[in-house]
Amino acid sequence: MVGLSNQLLIVMNSKRIALLSVLVALSIGIQLLPRPPWNIEFTSFLAFVTGMVFGAVFGAMLGALVMFVNGFLSSYGFAGVALPFQIAGMVLIGTVGGLYARITKGKRPTRALIMEAATLGALLTLVYDVVTNVGTALWMSSSQLPFLQAFAVALISGSVFSVIHIGWNLFLFGTLTTPLVNAMNRVLAWR
Repeated sequence: MVGLSNQLLIVMNSKRIALLSVLVALSIGIQLLPRPPWNIEFTSFLAFVTGMVFGAVFGAMLGALVMFVNGFLSSYGFAGVALPFQIAGMVLIGTVGGLYARITKGKRPTRALIMEAATLGALLTLVYDVVTNVGTALWMSSSQLPFLQAFAVALISGSVFSVIHIGWNLFLFGTLTTPLVNAMNRVLAWR
């Protein structure tokens, strides 16, 4: 509990508040834009880098807020039973971003770190997709379909979307994590 309270007591100067507000608005705006249902999204990436720059708690909060708003206002309709699972998956991604920043703090960006970020993005996306498929399976099992069968159907029917989602985030995390984190840190360091 001490770590959490220390993170929340960080001095929030106007630059930090402004940047965090822009990230929240950008994340919600992008998430709510009508888009093809191919799981090409930026929310997981923005939650991750927010966690890296502001800490795990802020990354998790950004992810939770964006998915909560998306769950009610998405152009695809109300998320229903899947909403808590979407929130949990995005909270995990924002939290891991904060933890990853602690591990890599002070290290110069190398190809190995870039590949690590890309791999982490792909792995987190896989976990997110599996977690949200649990929510889909619960919804499907409410119509008398056994849960394991519903979960298998959800995984199989979403497999193409999941492969696209994982590939997209592998690319996004690998190419943009280092430049965006560096740019955000430079903005925060300006006097």
